[in-house]
Amino acid sequence: MAEAPADDEPVQDAPSPAKVAPPTKLGKSKSIAIRPTLRALHRDMGYLAVGLTLVYASSGIAVNHLTDWKDGDASFKTYTREVALGQLPAKTGNAEADDRALSDAVRAKLGITQEPREVYRLDPGKVDITFDKRTVHVDEEAKKAIDEGQEPRFFLRLANWLHLNRGKKQWTYFADAYAAGLLFLAISGIFMLPGKKGLVGRGGILVAIGIAIPVLYVTLSGGP
Repeated sequence: MAEAPADDEPVQDAPSPAKVAPPTKLGKSKSIAIRPTLRALHRDMGYLAVGLTLVYASSGIAVNHLTDWKDGDASFKTYTREVALGQLPAKTGNAEADDRALSDAVRAKLGITQEPREVYRLDPGKVDITFDKRTVHVDEEAKKAIDEGQEPRFFLRLANWLHLNRGKKQWTYFADAYAAGLLFLAISGIFMLPGKKGLVGRGGILVAIGIAIPVLYVTLSGGP
């Protein structure tokens, strides 16, 4: 017969059964592994797209409202300035040389480095000096000039130049890469969240609304 344990001998607890992890579904584990990577790529692509998004969004708003600009041009604004010229070169009797000397003096006074397209004498005392997007009306008797022209708007000139692809083939590659990046952001954003806030819930409803807006507009407005 087995001897009973002594009163002062500790009684050992029976070993507990090993804990077994519940089985996981293969599809769910893949989903859990993919989403963090997708979120990381979405985040980094979003950071890369910030600069070009500012450019394209600003330009798009400006171009959509061309008729609202006072000058009718989102890239340039018109101006008119009166400038005192002071002492002008003395005339030598050679009309061509005199006009050239006058043009050089006026350009130096106004800080114009561009060569004029034309120097045209309207009458003995008035001369027009024309440049690209700029004309200077010189009154030799009054020793003053009216400077009229267009000057680029801050930032919008650059944004519109890029948006409208004035850089041609070289910029096309960057524009295409940006468009592909936006497609990735749109598609990856659909699958980032699971459950009711994702594609099978609120996210799916918002995606459907976003698609429906341009479709309904084209349909109700009669299309292009």
